[in-house]
Amino acid sequence: KEMAQNTGENHHDDYRPPVWKSYLYQLQQEAPHPRRVTCTSEVENRPKYYGREFHGMISREETDQLLSQAEGSYLIRESQRQPGTYTLALRFGNQTRNFRLYHDGKHFVGEKRFESIHDLVTDGLITLYIETKAAEYIAKMTINPIYEHVGYTTLNQEPTLKNQVQRCPDEPDAARGRNDCSTERVRSKQNLCSRDLTSLVRRATLRESDLAPKYEKVHNFKVHTFRGPHWCEYCANFMWGLIAQGVKCADCGLNVHKQCSKVVPNDCQPDLRHVKKVYSCDLTTLVKAHNTKRPMVVDMCIQEIEARGLQSEGLYRISGFSELIEDVKLAFDRDGEKADISSSAYEDINIITGALKLYFRDLPIPLITYDAYPRFIEAAKISDPEKLLESLHEALKLLPPAHCETLRYLMGHLKRVTQYEKENLMSSENLGIVFGPTLMRAPGLDAMTALNDIRYQRLVVETLIAHEDVVF
Repeated sequence: KEMAQNTGENHHDDYRPPVWKSYLYQLQQEAPHPRRVTCTSEVENRPKYYGREFHGMISREETDQLLSQAEGSYLIRESQRQPGTYTLALRFGNQTRNFRLYHDGKHFVGEKRFESIHDLVTDGLITLYIETKAAEYIAKMTINPIYEHVGYTTLNQEPTLKNQVQRCPDEPDAARGRNDCSTERVRSKQNLCSRDLTSLVRRATLRESDLAPKYEKVHNFKVHTFRGPHWCEYCANFMWGLIAQGVKCADCGLNVHKQCSKVVPNDCQPDLRHVKKVYSCDLTTLVKAHNTKRPMVVDMCIQEIEARGLQSEGLYRISGFSELIEDVKLAFDRDGEKADISSSAYEDINIITGALKLYFRDLPIPLITYDAYPRFIEAAKISDPEKLLESLHEALKLLPPAHCETLRYLMGHLKRVTQYEKENLMSSENLGIVFGPTLMRAPGLDAMTALNDIRYQRLVVETLIAHEDVVF
């Protein structure tokens, strides 16, 4: 109980990343899938760029009958009123929707252009489903933005201030609440950090600072197709669709919804246009981009922790100094695998454990994904130990390969942490308390459900650590 209380207190002091909102992502997962209705007879004068979904000159009544079997059914017909023009007929919401269809090398019914009819219909069904289910939610997306908190500006913070903190040998101790320094000295250092090095630098504040450039620059937004899941860096909501999901600033790389781009402040910083983000990036997208089995930040932090921190008391429970944790994050975002996280750069191992926890908290899709989450929670409710392990083993199969491999590697590391429990006082139960909410987030917006699930999240992680050699 005391350990849980200590963990809670330390978590209040931890840096909190923006909360990436999963609601629209969940809706996209639920959207109907395309079902092509093929024509059984040969149609004369079929355009070469259409396949067997082309039914020729049929009536609306015939179209209704052909599409009535299932949501997402679609076909293409030639207009009876205007021969030579074509209509995409699509079943959605238990009714047939008709769209004038065009082709100029690519297929389109609006602004977006697609290589195939299948992709056009897939994107259309996603858009129709989300805009039908979440019209009011979408209209309010820009009301409570996270944009001020993301803090691209922290990359440009005055380096001398950072060095002042790093050169102070007693700073990590002050951050952990020890009394090696005088109270006055600790306060003065903390004031310096909160004033000049806050990790959540607000742009409005920075614009008034002497350290900031005295000018504004409009973002150079261009319509962009994102590969893999992406979240808006203004409102923190999912960017839905197959192509042209949003816009990207060609100068600084800011990714936002088209509607959010209209309210983003004029604070583009072109010197950041080549920054490759590591934190807040979809895990699978990151490992594919770098051609690695796991995210580099996970491997590098764990290797550093195992080299010099396994016997450190309160490992992962004790919070490191939040500003230096932010420095590690920025180092990875800026330098990738060349980031220096050695003891000469960060003597306090709690800085490295904090950076690793922050990486997992900052993932848009949690390490234990939203899709797999219910199965893990159901498994944790099983009282029979053997059936519990079997159920967790099956739940792991639902994870994307990169997520499963990263989880396996992390659990192996945490198992090794528990082997030094006499020195570090961290059992699998204590680590479950720390990592449960870090690796798992309840899908949806129900705060009460999320609160009730915390004990099961803890049990899932505790069991995975204790039996990592069996369940993986």
